[in-house]
Amino acid sequence: MSKHARGKTHETSAAGHELPDAAALAALRAWHEGLSARAAVEQYLPHALLDGASARSVLGGIRRWLQRLARSRQRPDLAETFTVEHRGDTAHARAVAQAIETLRALPKPQPLIGDRVERWLPARIAAALQAAGIDTLAALTLRVPRRRRWWTAVPGLGATGARQVESFFAAHPELTERARALVAAPALDVRPWERIALPQELDGSQGRFRAPRESCALDARDDYAAVQAWLERHESEATRRAYRKEAERLILWAVLERGKALSSLATEDATAYRAFLRRPAPAARWIGPPRPRHSPEWRPFAGALSARSIKYTVSVLGALFRWLVEQRYVLANPFAGMKVRGASSTAPLDAGRGFSLPEWRLLRVIADGLEWSYGWSAPAAQRLRFVLDFAYATGLRASELVGATLGAIETDARQESWLHLVGKGAKTGKVALPPLALTALERYLVQRRLPVTPTRWAPETPLVGNLADEANGITTARLWALMRRFFATAAGVIEGDNPQLAEKLRRASPHWTRHTHASAALELGADLTTVRDNLRHASISTTSTYLHGDDTKRAREMAAAFSTPQS
Repeated sequence: MSKHARGKTHETSAAGHELPDAAALAALRAWHEGLSARAAVEQYLPHALLDGASARSVLGGIRRWLQRLARSRQRPDLAETFTVEHRGDTAHARAVAQAIETLRALPKPQPLIGDRVERWLPARIAAALQAAGIDTLAALTLRVPRRRRWWTAVPGLGATGARQVESFFAAHPELTERARALVAAPALDVRPWERIALPQELDGSQGRFRAPRESCALDARDDYAAVQAWLERHESEATRRAYRKEAERLILWAVLERGKALSSLATEDATAYRAFLRRPAPAARWIGPPRPRHSPEWRPFAGALSARSIKYTVSVLGALFRWLVEQRYVLANPFAGMKVRGASSTAPLDAGRGFSLPEWRLLRVIADGLEWSYGWSAPAAQRLRFVLDFAYATGLRASELVGATLGAIETDARQESWLHLVGKGAKTGKVALPPLALTALERYLVQRRLPVTPTRWAPETPLVGNLADEANGITTARLWALMRRFFATAAGVIEGDNPQLAEKLRRASPHWTRHTHASAALELGADLTTVRDNLRHASISTTSTYLHGDDTKRAREMAAAFSTPQS
């Protein structure tokens, strides 16, 4: 009898990584097409009912098998198709058949060393392993002794469960080799922290400076979970992303360079990390150009950090450890009181990370031809031009731009237009909308086929549209991606004539439009306090860093005074 035909076959099995056989699939299709459950099973699986199972339970087992298979292939949409119990519905029968064929064409998933045990092992076995602190396949290969009756150290597993575990690893020998390499040669494997499964001595569960467990206010068992709890305390996506980068860099350095868990770092380690930030070495291991986190070329650093950036890093990590001390997760803060040489508290912004007026005008000309000359789709090109014009005219941060909606725009009694927003540090504010911004918005709304009259606006409509779903807008990460794509396109266009600007474009980010806005506004005659208020700077000294004209005037006057050597 077909093993796929039994209703209970896969309720406790971790198999389910292959499709049911042809007879089982034929019975399911026949039932969806209108045949009764009993008739479908008797026709295609005549032996399935001999054990006393009902026809509906047999079909239910096949559907659950397909649901699990779809989820294991990361296709919850297909799993949902198999949960619906429509019989005699031609459209749904076609959807089921199509879903089965889609599953058939998907590549067979391969277990990764960082996968959680419940993804590949039966629920009962996974529960026993997790109760013993074994959450991932890496932990299973590294923490379980390779000796006879190793399973006796895992309550509730038993000899039968142990044989299933051993059979699984025998079928995937590369997992054991990969886990051993992770410990044997960690310095060769710099990866994002979610892709590294650490052995117990490095995950912080036994950290040297861990506070007594009974007094800890966190449920976190290890350092990764503790840091995640800290990140979740911050509501801003941009803040979480920035803080995660700093915590991730420290954890990777601690594990790969010092051989220590985060909660085992001493003051001397923190001092060594500060020195490392000035020159991350070896460079091939730690430094690289921006790459997706799943890329093997991903690296934690783009280069050595400036004194100001190191001061920021120390500040963030100090805040992390202060919180961990407050939660009684660790006993001390190794970054407490740390100073950074060369990092003045009044260090100026790098206003050079922006474009001059001639450079910006050149970029805008390139943007006008994106769909005609450079292969962009019309909607994508239209959106990019709106982002350029609106960001340049308002000086919004990337997170503020993607979070802005039509409902946040207000026209006051003097017919002046404003955009209300929540900015950095959760501070509320408003930004003036000059004619360039309003014209760009009106043109973009027409292109999106949305009303341009404010009284007809849907307040929740995002200013920056999502090409696939207008209602939801885009994320900050997506804005970064499309802006970086444009800068790369522009760099390729001008590289032959202006290699210096091309290199500058390859380093550019969306935040450069904010710097460009500030410099242009001052150069075109806006008052310093006006620009400060529109950028929402706390201090006018910050805004004054964009006054390039004063520096130019000073340099020229000094050159005129000392133009030739004195005899």
